[in-house]
Amino acid sequence: MNPKELNTYTAKTVAGLEETLKSELDELGAQNTQVLKRAVTFLGDKKLLYRANYSCRTALRILRPVLTFSLVKQEDLYQNMLDFPWENYLDAGKTLAVDAVNSTSVFTNTQYISLKTKDAIVDRFREKTGSRPSVSLDNPDLRINVHIYKESCTVSLDSSGPSLHKRGYRKNQGIAPLSEVLAAGLVILSGWDKKSLFYDPMCGSGTILIEAAMAAKAIPAGYFRDDFGFMKWVDYDADLWSSVKDQADSGIIRNSVPIIGSDISSRVIENAKENLSFANLLDDITIKKTSFEDADAPVAPGTIVCNPPYDERLQLDDIIGFYKTIGDVLKKKYKGYQAWFISSDLKALKFIGLHPSKKIILYNGPLECRFVKFEMY
Repeated sequence: MNPKELNTYTAKTVAGLEETLKSELDELGAQNTQVLKRAVTFLGDKKLLYRANYSCRTALRILRPVLTFSLVKQEDLYQNMLDFPWENYLDAGKTLAVDAVNSTSVFTNTQYISLKTKDAIVDRFREKTGSRPSVSLDNPDLRINVHIYKESCTVSLDSSGPSLHKRGYRKNQGIAPLSEVLAAGLVILSGWDKKSLFYDPMCGSGTILIEAAMAAKAIPAGYFRDDFGFMKWVDYDADLWSSVKDQADSGIIRNSVPIIGSDISSRVIENAKENLSFANLLDDITIKKTSFEDADAPVAPGTIVCNPPYDERLQLDDIIGFYKTIGDVLKKKYKGYQAWFISSDLKALKFIGLHPSKKIILYNGPLECRFVKFEMY
């Protein structure tokens, strides 16, 4: 990479997946990667920005910081935004949206931060061009992120557009869907070798299964998406994007590995099959209707990654009994397996009755969870 073409970027992720995302970025060739809370900063050129958006499985969005300033009073926000040359990044006839994150006593309302930022940008365009951009919350030409921490304000351009967890393959989802980014993180953290058997016995809409198959076949995370935020930037390079996409797609592996899912609900199984069909993975993943306790265990060795129901997400009549059953079935049927379960019900997890060899703190939305590993010798 040409040092003159390098920019600093910030990749956002789920709490607990920072190191995983750092590894992904390092593998893509990012320089000076630094782990923050729910984020990783890195240096890269435009090609790397495109590659990161297309290939990173554990990134939620990738921001390009363009302005940093001190914030002592509320007026500082408007004035710094007004002074910044927004015309270099947006045409007057285009649309914008502003997202705000606030950790300061200067402001108490993120909506107010977004409003004042928008006002300043619009006022600048009126002064410079006599016309103004409009606001589009759903599909703006430029999405701006304002992050205020203590007395520092960082303004970034969002290169991703819709969150990168929106892969584009999930047409149906269950009552308590798991984020695609978190599902991909679970697959990576499990240490699955992408060759041996992979099994999700409570697969729901199939998100973990699909992310496992995409990882095993090296299908880029953004393969099913049609657009990214950077495609509307004034410096968008369509030829470079095409090259990045073609290079990533050329690495897709056509052979299959044994990936199996099951669930007790017929409706959920049908939803999962529709998602698999859209992702063109019906021939690569086997799904059947059965409960965990009634399912025939595939021949060991194998890796189980499972997101079982728990109280905060799905009400079960006997959550403790349910988790006891999980432990009993593991001990009876799954010798030779590595079994990973994620749950926010820390009390119920203990009733699996097995000593976990590893515990990882992750967040499923606002829920603090444990991702625990049981080695079934």
